[in-house]
Amino acid sequence: METSELLKRVRKIEIKTRGLSNQIFSGEYHSAFKGRGMTFSEVREYMPGDPIRSIDWNVTARFNQAYVKVFEEEREITLMLLIDCSGSENFGSKKQLKRELITEVAAVLAFSAAQNNDKVGVILFTDKVEKFIPPKKGKTHILRIIRELIDFKPENSGTDIKEALRFFTNVTKKRSIAFLMSDMMDNDFQKALQVASRKHDLVALIPRDKAEDVLPDLGLIPIKDFETGKFMWLNSSNLSVRRNYSKKRDLKMNETAGVLRKSGVDYTNIYTGESYVKPLMQLFKQRGAKR
Repeated sequence: METSELLKRVRKIEIKTRGLSNQIFSGEYHSAFKGRGMTFSEVREYMPGDPIRSIDWNVTARFNQAYVKVFEEEREITLMLLIDCSGSENFGSKKQLKRELITEVAAVLAFSAAQNNDKVGVILFTDKVEKFIPPKKGKTHILRIIRELIDFKPENSGTDIKEALRFFTNVTKKRSIAFLMSDMMDNDFQKALQVASRKHDLVALIPRDKAEDVLPDLGLIPIKDFETGKFMWLNSSNLSVRRNYSKKRDLKMNETAGVLRKSGVDYTNIYTGESYVKPLMQLFKQRGAKR
């Protein structure tokens, strides 16, 4: 992509997503995520009403008087964006690819984090980790992330969520907020998901396109697997073919939802060509209500 065209696209996304972040998301982001981590502050004497679990038994035994540990919210947190760049993200039927949707939402989240003076880092992955952008603060860093998301060309086209999560848990030692942004066209990542969610505050955003949910009756049509590059012909006028397609699609979506729930990971679906404001706001509010 030409530099001038790239800068125009970056600026367009910046204007739209910064506006959404400033007007809508920043407060909800703070409510849903700020201060999820707690750090030890001090020990003080026990007072009636203090929870028993907060008692520091070592100090209590030493002075023969009850003392409790006091914790405070961490004032700075790190936002990590784990972004799927595999071939299936290049699908879109409504003038927007799933990859373009991911870029917009990632920019909104990054600017929301910046509003709270948080660091933002990125892991771009396919069936391997393609690029790692270490967490930093500042507008310049956010704009660099947006440029990468727009112009990045991955080497591979497959998906390995497990590998991305393993890399994330290895390079991110301090507890962080992490958004896994993937259409989840992968299997066997539940264990890695559970490990990451125990260590970090992990959320999944799943980009979808409604044309993928239901196979239309269009006769004999070519179908391409974006991740393997293979073509096949499908008779979409055959009712049993359409039903089988929908059954397999529903099964995969339900399976993914089950894995996320069992792993304690909050998630929401976002659709190409549709506003992502409502699903994100609902997600943030639900998380804020849990606190």
